[in-house]
This record gives sequence, structure tokens and C-alpha cells, in this order.
Amino acid sequence: MKKYNQQYNSRYPFARNTIYFFLITLSFLLSCTEKQVVKTESNNESTYLDFSKIDDQFTGGIKMIPIKTDKRTFKVWTKTVGNNPKMKVLLLHGGPGATHELYECFDGYLPQEGIEYIYYDQLGSYYSDQPKDTTLWTIERFVDEVEQVRKALKLNKDNFYLLGQSWGGILAMEYALKHQENLKGLIISNMMASAPEYNSYAQQVLGPKMDPAIFKEIQEIEANKDFENPRYNELLMNHHYTEHVLRMPLDQWPESINRTFKHLNPEVYVYMQGYSEFGITGDATLKNWDVKNQLKNISVPTLVIGSSHDTMDPKHMEWISKEVQKGQFLLCPNGSHLAQYDDQKTYFKGLIKFIKDVDSNNF
Repeated sequence: MKKYNQQYNSRYPFARNTIYFFLITLSFLLSCTEKQVVKTESNNESTYLDFSKIDDQFTGGIKMIPIKTDKRTFKVWTKTVGNNPKMKVLLLHGGPGATHELYECFDGYLPQEGIEYIYYDQLGSYYSDQPKDTTLWTIERFVDEVEQVRKALKLNKDNFYLLGQSWGGILAMEYALKHQENLKGLIISNMMASAPEYNSYAQQVLGPKMDPAIFKEIQEIEANKDFENPRYNELLMNHHYTEHVLRMPLDQWPESINRTFKHLNPEVYVYMQGYSEFGITGDATLKNWDVKNQLKNISVPTLVIGSSHDTMDPKHMEWISKEVQKGQFLLCPNGSHLAQYDDQKTYFKGLIKFIKDVDSNNF
């Protein structure tokens, strides 16, 4: 073997040199990738995925955070991805009663930008405790829950971005109205500021866009409260969801979204949202919810994301961006309610730019 190597090296010296050059170049490129660093407050450098000095290294970023309520203490699930002391985004999922899984596509965009983000299942959701007490399902208690999560994760006005989509957008607005002194930036994604106006948009604009026979059949099922009828779900999935929730054929829906629907807690969802997909028809907590007149009190930098094919009125969401003191509107022209999937490039380009602009004081 030694003699063969000597003969090979003498006959093909360029091959050996090429291999050495390739290995050196690869090592250099890898070292550059690994050195995506962020500056800590102590001016030490830390790689984005370095959890060696963080207390949740053992669990890979997962924390079960205790939440105190008037009833007792429960636990909610969170998972931190990345390590950046200046840009931390807490993700509020929709539903109510859905899961963090609808945000899993964030893995494809935020890590390379060095933005830390936190998955979070609210109380009642699949990965967190799921008490049966309906007195817990109030906006006020959920706002208090978010504040407890913030404190546990040591988020503050120097790094804390709050992103809420759909029901999470309601929660994000309510949190900002009560605790905006803790925020660095606010993102309201695919949510209007008035449940009654959302109901009107769904019933007077979106419904009539459907095939009249299909819409009539849906209305009849709802009038009879026959929500367990398989036909109801079939009509919604094929004629409403694929048009206004996620604009893809059902067999092409991302696995993460299918998991979100599989893990949805119907007890929380139906109690607060209601059975109907043409407006909020649940308990009075959400049915009459409206903060339009309070938006002017939100002073932190705010990005409002809307979509042309959304279940929510994009013009209303653009209006929100003008009502808050420091607002910006992002329209996803090809998107629907889950624009992070069906208009992904637009969604993430705008989101990342907003976070970085706020961080660099260029907003």
C-alpha cells in the first residue's frame, strides 16, 4: 500500500494538491458558517446555536413554564431556537386551542438571520396542560399567562418581539395595550381589531364569493347546528379552507399544518371561537371583542401583516397599521390566513426586515 501511494503521488501530484486545497477551503467555509455570532451585553461572542451557557441546554431549548392562576398552577410548553440577546420573538399561535406547530416553517428562515424565536403552546393546547375549566378561557387570563412566560424567559424591552397570528393576534394586541413597556416590537399577523367587523366580512364578503349552492348548504347546516355532520367539514375544507386559510390542494398541505389541526383542542376552540368558520360565534369574550378605539395607544414599532385572500379583511389590517403610533403594513398578495406558507417569501422578507430595522433603529 505504501509503495502504491508513493507511485500515485508521484504520477498525480496535482490530485494530492487539489484534495489539500479542497479540504482547506471547506474548513475555511465551515469556520465562517460557525462564526455567525451575536454580541452579548458583556461583549463576549457567542454562536447563534451555542446553548452551552444556557439553563435549558439539557432539554434542547424546551422549558415547561409554571403558570399561576386563581385555580392552581399549571405548566405550558416552550422551546427556544437560537441565541440572540437582542432579537427574541415569542410566537403566539391561533385557535384558540391550536399549537405552535403552525409556525414550524420559521425554521427555514430565521436561524440564518440570527433571530432567536420561541415556540409556545398556550394553556389548553396540545403540548401544555389541558385543564377542563372554562373559566380559564378569558382574554385577561391569557394576557397574564403571556406576561408570566415573558418573565420566565427573561424577555424585556431591549429584545422582546411579540408575534401573534389570528387569535394570537388578538392576544398580542391585548398584551401590548397592557404591557407594551416590555416590548421592543409587535407583529400582528392576519387578525382584525374587531370581532364584529370580522364577522361582517366573513358573512357579507367571503360567503357570497362561494358557489351559491355550497354557501346555502353551509348556512343551512349552521342554522340547524348540525356541526357534527361530516358534510359540514367536507364543504369547509374543499370550498373555504383551500381558498382562504391555506391556498393549496389539501393533499399538498404541509405536515406541520396537518399536525396542528390534529392536535387542536376543540373544547377551547369551540368555547371561545364557536363552531362556525364564518365569524366568531363562541362565548361573549370574543364575540363582542373590539379594540379599534384603543389602537392609538400602542406606541411600540408595529408590523401588521395581511393577505389578499385572507379570512380577515386586508384593508382593515392596513388601517390598523395607520392607527397605531409607529405602524407598518405588509401585504402578502398571494397569501391567505396562513401566509407564512402560501406567500412565504413575501411574509418572511417583510418580517425579517421589520425585526432588523427595529433592532438597528432604522424603523
